[in-house]
Amino acid sequence: MLTVSSTISPQSHQLPLSGSRWEGVQKEKVVEERVRVGIVLGSDSDFQVMQEAVRVLQEFGVGCEVVVASAHRTPQRAAEYALKAEERGIEVIIAGAGMAAHLPGVLASYTCLPVIGVPLQGSALGGVDALYSIVQMPPGVPVATVAINGARNAALLAVQILSLKDPHLRQKFQAYREKLAVSVVEKSKKVQQLLSNS
Repeated sequence: MLTVSSTISPQSHQLPLSGSRWEGVQKEKVVEERVRVGIVLGSDSDFQVMQEAVRVLQEFGVGCEVVVASAHRTPQRAAEYALKAEERGIEVIIAGAGMAAHLPGVLASYTCLPVIGVPLQGSALGGVDALYSIVQMPPGVPVATVAINGARNAALLAVQILSLKDPHLRQKFQAYREKLAVSVVEKSKKVQQLLSNS
C-alpha cells in the first residue's frame, strides 16, 4: 500500500497524482496495511529516482507513504514530518535529496527513527555533493547513506531493519537473497557457455 501525502496530519495522506512523475503510482485506496516507511523527497522531481524504493517496498508488502518536504524551502514542514512520524506508526524514514542535500540530516535531528539518506544526482557534480552532504553527519545524529541514486538499496535496508522484529518479512528477505544467489550462478553459466562457444 502506498499513500502520497500533501499534508502531514495523521488524518490526510493524499496528493493528487497527475503528470508523468507520478505515473504508475496508485491513488490511495482503503488502508489494509499500515504505513511503516516514510519516503521524503526534497522535490517532486526526485520521485523519478525514488519511485524504485516504492516499487521494492511494494514487492515486500511493506506499506509506505511519499511526502515532499524541502529542508531549505519548507524546513518547518520537514521538522513536523519527522517529529510526528513515529506516533503515526512510521518505523523507518528514507530521504532522497540532491545538491546541498541536508534533508536526511534535518529529519534525523528531529526523530529517533532510523533515517536512510539517498544522495541524488542532480547537479554538475553528479551527485557527489549530495553524497558528502548526507554522509558527513556529526557524531550523535547518524544517517545511513546508500549510493548515489541508490533508492533500491535504501528500500532493501529499510526492509532489513523492519525484519528485525518481523519474522515473516525476514523470510521474504531471505528468499530474495537466495533468488539473487541463483541469478548469479545462472549468469556465470551463461558466461562459461559463451566462452566455450568462442
